[in-house]
Amino acid sequence: MKSWMLYGAYGYTGKLIAQEAKDRGHSPVLAGRSAENLIPLAEELNPDYIVMDLKNENNLKENIEGFDLVFHSAGPFKFTSTPMVKACLKTGTNYVDITGEISVFEQNFRYDSQAVEKEIVIISGVGFDVIPTDCLAKYVSNKIENPISLDIGITAMSNPSPGTLKTMLTHFDIGQLVRRKGNLISLEKDDIRKIRFSDKERTVRPVTWGDLSTAYRSTGIPNITTYFPMPKRLPNLLEFIGVSKLAMMNDENSKKKVNKWVEENIYGPDEFKRQTYRCYIWASVKNDEGLEAQSWLETMESYRFTAVAGVRCVEKIFELGPKGALTPALAFGDDFILEIPETKRLDSIT
Repeated sequence: MKSWMLYGAYGYTGKLIAQEAKDRGHSPVLAGRSAENLIPLAEELNPDYIVMDLKNENNLKENIEGFDLVFHSAGPFKFTSTPMVKACLKTGTNYVDITGEISVFEQNFRYDSQAVEKEIVIISGVGFDVIPTDCLAKYVSNKIENPISLDIGITAMSNPSPGTLKTMLTHFDIGQLVRRKGNLISLEKDDIRKIRFSDKERTVRPVTWGDLSTAYRSTGIPNITTYFPMPKRLPNLLEFIGVSKLAMMNDENSKKKVNKWVEENIYGPDEFKRQTYRCYIWASVKNDEGLEAQSWLETMESYRFTAVAGVRCVEKIFELGPKGALTPALAFGDDFILEIPETKRLDSIT
């Protein structure tokens, strides 16, 4: 049986992945840097665990040696991904993570030739970021010839987890990005519009989303914009604005204040929301002849989706053995999304 490690197992999403893995009959070795947080989880789910830190390069390499795959779930990945990827390249270990960070996608795609040489796969974004959007973008891109533009609308209705919000806050300084003529550029003018999702119409605006990197690789389309609904209200808005300003400061004191605020105010969706909420995605392509095609997707709540789909990605890697630095759609095909329970893909809506 193939062996794998789940690093960051005691985080909000890591716990969901660990439980899903157990429910699917897997026994990943649980890993993380905090023994205090890791050991109780290991006692509950799997007695095999490793307390490890990403900062010690030699120790990291020794700890992952012998594993067939590392599932990395400890962000912000712009700080944590590179040391783990480099260690996996040295040991010949497959690597997946659940990032949605553009800088991480761009960085990890650069390891493609090394991954092929080592006969491993590197796949970032094996959760709600970016499996459903990546698969839908690839699917709709094949509906017309020579598409030159791709628009993606995403709605995820549950609350962010502490880790997700911490990651978001570390990227406040990059601004709003779009892809134009194959290049990532800052959006010059806001583009508020309405999108008809499969459940209802929503007012959306551009957001910096991982698909600006991954969908470009999966489809080759040079012009991409990603949209998210405009929130009607933001809890603790004034506090949040203050924390956002702190997040743009690089000193350690500011970082501690940000993390403290997040840990005291953000908890992630509860079990009821994870079991009942739905996510809605829309994708549209156009070519220079004026032809347009669009499709819609519905999935389970985003954090539950990440756990369910992430574990299935591990299974697909062991089954298919893809090689290189790939997107989910390139590794498994655009119909992979239909293998995830409670998913519906639509070519038309009434």
